[in-house]
Amino acid sequence: MDGRIRALVEKLWDYHHLNHHVSHADAILVLCSHDKIVANRGAELFLEGWAPLLVFAGGLGSITSRLWREPEADQFARIAIAMGVPEERILIENSSTNTGENILFTKQLLLQRRLDPQKFIVVQKPYMERRSYATFKKLWPEKDVIVASPRMSLDEYLSAGSHDALSSDDVISIMVGDLQRIRLYAEKGFQIHQDIPDDVWQAYEELVGAGYDTHLLSA
Repeated sequence: MDGRIRALVEKLWDYHHLNHHVSHADAILVLCSHDKIVANRGAELFLEGWAPLLVFAGGLGSITSRLWREPEADQFARIAIAMGVPEERILIENSSTNTGENILFTKQLLLQRRLDPQKFIVVQKPYMERRSYATFKKLWPEKDVIVASPRMSLDEYLSAGSHDALSSDDVISIMVGDLQRIRLYAEKGFQIHQDIPDDVWQAYEELVGAGYDTHLLSA
């Protein structure tokens, strides 16, 4: 990745971050994916005492259905238990296939358990903070939400989050696709609107032109 591309990627990376300050909540909701680093962050927040309940939401999505057979949430919960989170403080929703379903199916699970948390810490990949917030506030607007993610620099994340089945270029393409979804999903009513500054959208267009387009939605 040359210096010009890296600067464009960093602009998107910075935009996707909301930089919320963590505070005490009623539940930590981890939106699962291919990135198991997020499981560690959710467990860390629980073990630090920020909330008394840890929920993992995720079945197999568009990426993980090609990588795994076991649902994301089951794998993430196992990581948390290995880190010391008591199993009885964990709930698992393992049928959802996208961010919207993560939230809607979690609502159903909590209703079945007669639980009604008022404030959530939502934990997600760093470049999905903004889209997770926008989706949560659309689908569960009456709840308070803080968004958190693994505390890593762009370079640290690209190094840790890439592997044989998912290269750093793939991760960048996913990040580019998430910016497109912030605009398109608001138009479709799936998320609340988020302003996208002109320079961020220009960076997006340049990255698409440079070939980081494999995770875009078709027009």
